[in-house]
Amino acid sequence: MKLECEGKLLSRSERGNDLGTGWRTPDWSPYLPEIMTFLNALRRYLLPGFVFQSVVIAGGYGTGRELAEFFLSEGPLGGLLAMGVSTLVWSGVCMVSYEFARSFQVFDYRTFFQELLGSGWVLFEGCYILLLIIILAVIAAASGAILEETFGLSYWVGVAGAMVAVGGLVLGGSQTIERVMAGWSVVLYTLYIVFFVWCVTRFGGEISSALAVSKPGTHWVVGGVEYAAYNVALIPALLFSVRHARSRKETLTAGFLTGPIAMIPAFLFFFAMVGQYPQILDRPVPANYLLELLGSRAFQICFQVVLFGTLIETGTGLIHGVNERIAHVFTERGREMPGVVRLWVALGLLVVGTGLARFGIIDLIAKGYGTLTWAFLFLFVIPVLTLGVWKIVRRGSAS
Repeated sequence: MKLECEGKLLSRSERGNDLGTGWRTPDWSPYLPEIMTFLNALRRYLLPGFVFQSVVIAGGYGTGRELAEFFLSEGPLGGLLAMGVSTLVWSGVCMVSYEFARSFQVFDYRTFFQELLGSGWVLFEGCYILLLIIILAVIAAASGAILEETFGLSYWVGVAGAMVAVGGLVLGGSQTIERVMAGWSVVLYTLYIVFFVWCVTRFGGEISSALAVSKPGTHWVVGGVEYAAYNVALIPALLFSVRHARSRKETLTAGFLTGPIAMIPAFLFFFAMVGQYPQILDRPVPANYLLELLGSRAFQICFQVVLFGTLIETGTGLIHGVNERIAHVFTERGREMPGVVRLWVALGLLVVGTGLARFGIIDLIAKGYGTLTWAFLFLFVIPVLTLGVWKIVRRGSAS
């Protein structure tokens, strides 16, 4: 189709998408290669960090409960030091894990641990399933507490709503989950920055005083390692986000960035909590306590909506990891995993997690997470940092 303009016939590509207004929209086609290169770089370097952050943040620290349990319990200064330890552990383990997955092309936790531990992989799976159920229970409990405290709804309305949303998103597959997690991470970062600035402006004096008189506890190193150890257990279930990497440089850079990407929102939240130390330690959902002190109903609702979405992301990522593990078994047998199987796996895990939610978020985080921490330290962290590195080097030398 052509259009005459000032005596000259213009093709559609020449005249742009003017829609009859005479205004020509920019033609972006010459820039598409550069745009795609940029987006692919973001996907390879930042996507694994955003996926990990999306899962970690709602497993507990999105509500502030984990920050109180593992960090602020060591005092404001001790908590900051412990968070630094956790960040270093996350980055180190992610760097090796991402490169191990790329080198051996193992992007689900079953094949990853078969390559790393041999027949010992079943020990990790047993612990992982237990952790998954506890985290789903935490998500359900946190969702119920959020809707109950924020909107006055029944606790079980929040529990059921979160579980239904998780089940629906799980059926979307890897690409949908990756897009949702990356996009929601941008929203979450923005919200946490606003939250941090507001709390510092409002409670800056209390925060400064608490940090000035604080002395680190005696267990901040152990606390940092413990917190990092059970969270890195989630990494093998999220390796679907690393399959885009093409080189060792990309996996090592992505792994190094994963630690800070996942911990920066926690640092912002932690500083906001410090001003209310020590009374905030006993709050089931410290985020709600701070939001009530700020006194803005609109921001409280906005914060809780974003946090509710993050809780859904966490459950989705973890269940998807289990589905990817099962899907690989179907692939080995020359079949495709039916969608109905994905649905039933999701429903089964959600029902068990929902049942455990009745124990409450404080007991679930304090007792459930702590029990599994050392198992993951010996089944994953130490093996991947020793045996994993050795296998990567040996494979590199042989190739």
